[in-house]
Amino acid sequence: MWVRLDTLFPPLPDSARATVADGLLLSGTVPGLLHGWFRSSTGAWLGAVNYEIRYADGRSRTVWLADQLVPREVLTPRDDAR
Repeated sequence: MWVRLDTLFPPLPDSARATVADGLLLSGTVPGLLHGWFRSSTGAWLGAVNYEIRYADGRSRTVWLADQLVPREVLTPRDDAR
């Protein structure tokens, strides 16, 4: 699956925005590994996903997030048959 970080972490209003060079890059789309689907008590579908987030300063180290519940709306199927 693709995880759309812009949808999962909507940007703050321009007035509250600041650039933090060593902060996490919460924009764009990153690959994720879907482990399963769960339904919330309100009927919303949540995917259990592993994915990683990079730092804004480009360092090679990333933050690996395992078994994160994310709304279905932030997930898009990946076509790996290239």
